[in-house]
Amino acid sequence: MDISPIDVWDVSTFDSELTVFLRARAGLIQAYMEKEHEIVISHDLGRGPKKAILRPKNPYAELFYALSGEVVQKLQSRKIRAFHYTRLMESEIDILQRDGVHLSTPATLRARLNTCVSEGYLTTDMAEQLYTSSPLQNGQLEIRVNRFWMVSHPMVVDDDGVTPLLGHWGGEVASMWVKDKNLLATLTKIGKPRIVELSVPMAQTCHSYSAGKAVVATFGRSLGCIPDKLAFDLYITAPLSSEAVLAVHTEGDSTFAAMGRGFPLGFIDVDLGRWEELTGDDD
Repeated sequence: MDISPIDVWDVSTFDSELTVFLRARAGLIQAYMEKEHEIVISHDLGRGPKKAILRPKNPYAELFYALSGEVVQKLQSRKIRAFHYTRLMESEIDILQRDGVHLSTPATLRARLNTCVSEGYLTTDMAEQLYTSSPLQNGQLEIRVNRFWMVSHPMVVDDDGVTPLLGHWGGEVASMWVKDKNLLATLTKIGKPRIVELSVPMAQTCHSYSAGKAVVATFGRSLGCIPDKLAFDLYITAPLSSEAVLAVHTEGDSTFAAMGRGFPLGFIDVDLGRWEELTGDDD
């Protein structure tokens, strides 16, 4: 089997075995999605002759859900390309490309803060303030420790969801609950905004279900259907080697500015204008 990562948003990257599997079930996928589109228009948007109280059932749902479950299982042995938006120093890039991706823990946060102190970006007091106010110390340890977060689809760099990550060094585990304006201003001067492309084994995540739904949606779109984009956040539960780091895009690079706007090649944000696709309206 091809070990290259697939893009859950680009059917041309699907390996041959997965593609053959989906093509053999194209009729079911198209029938389900076209019926779902019909229900959205007639019931959800109320454009049918008379809106029923209960949402009509999609007669293809049971078979479609079973198919989706099979795709989820297939993705367990595959890798996908994912994107991590952050702000990093040059020394951190060197570590990333040499040692790979480490999971977020109090110890790794402490080590990163110590590096900032040794390189003159933070005082010892600032580092201690960031460490003690971190979500890793205050109520979110269970949902943040031993994880490294990414997103499945490219996002534009001015998206509200990523601008805080690109604007402040350290990510949410360092800056999420910081209220000190001077300290926040200091974090905007450390490192540069970066987007890290990664090859992520689905077996090291808890997100094969979301990936499977996105893959089926992407294939359905190639048939002319109008599904959602189904982008999702994901995290790994084990470190990644340096070979998993596919690229690092830095502010000032043409690829950084074009992320989600023509880069990577083949990416189209299908959620833009989806209302017009669904309804035929351009209002």
